[in-house]
Amino acid sequence: MDIVSKRKWYFFISALILIPGILSLMIPPWINPGIDFSSGSAIEIGFADEVLEDDVRAVLGELGHSDARIQRLASDTVFVRMQELKEGELPKIIAALTSGVGTVRGVPQVDTVSAEVAGETVRNAIIAVSIAAMGILFFITWSFRHIPNSFRYGVAALLALGHDVLIIVGIFSILGKAIDLEVNAMFIVGLLAVAGYSVNDTIVVFDRIRENVARNIDRPFGESVNISIMESMGRSLGTSLTTLFALLALLLIGGSTLREFLLVLMIGVLAGTYSSIFIASQFLVMWNRGELGRFFRLVTLRRPRVAGNS
Repeated sequence: MDIVSKRKWYFFISALILIPGILSLMIPPWINPGIDFSSGSAIEIGFADEVLEDDVRAVLGELGHSDARIQRLASDTVFVRMQELKEGELPKIIAALTSGVGTVRGVPQVDTVSAEVAGETVRNAIIAVSIAAMGILFFITWSFRHIPNSFRYGVAALLALGHDVLIIVGIFSILGKAIDLEVNAMFIVGLLAVAGYSVNDTIVVFDRIRENVARNIDRPFGESVNISIMESMGRSLGTSLTTLFALLALLLIGGSTLREFLLVLMIGVLAGTYSSIFIASQFLVMWNRGELGRFFRLVTLRRPRVAGNS
């Protein structure tokens, strides 16, 4: 099977997946931020008797907190996340829950995230992702230093990672507008986990490329890449399917708190498997054959013509 020769189709498929997400990101709000990135309050409420999430949600809705997110920690304990509480509002909520749901025996935890703290969380998230990306670039470049153009492998891995992250963010942007899915701190944790998984999957393919190139220097690079993909595809697909089954089980039995995290991982595993085989490796072939240089030269030459015609 000649995978390398069909690389234009793989980029076309990626474009079909990426474009809807990019268009959604261009429509404000580009994502639906949770309280970790906007502001809000998180409350743990203990009741004297067993309670149901729907009953708590109904009472909070009557108080103007219909957007509150409720997770049942135990039969008599719930965890509530809502917009930032105003001064003196918590006693009113407790009184309403006592009247409408059951006796509240205590509120062991109340956390409020202000707008300033939320802004700092956003900055820290950006810094964390940026540091991870730079670390990946330097690590792969150093690991492949004994072969020509090792820097290309690091850039290709980052390109594949950017491809995966953009797919995830785009899908969450669409889901945020469609079903009000929020992006919280677990989303960033999921992105960092996806970064590790995606790069690991890419390195598996790159390592096989390195071995095949070293064994037969005279073989065309595209042919070595194609052989390497075929040799590593079974391992990549097997690992991805096993991971997906485990994540699906967690998604079905886990609580709502882990939903965004698991969804990020599931999308990331699928995108990472695809990009390591059909994006990162093909990017290396294009760079090796000079196709990237011809593309950029073509773009550069067209700009003066457009300016001259105008």
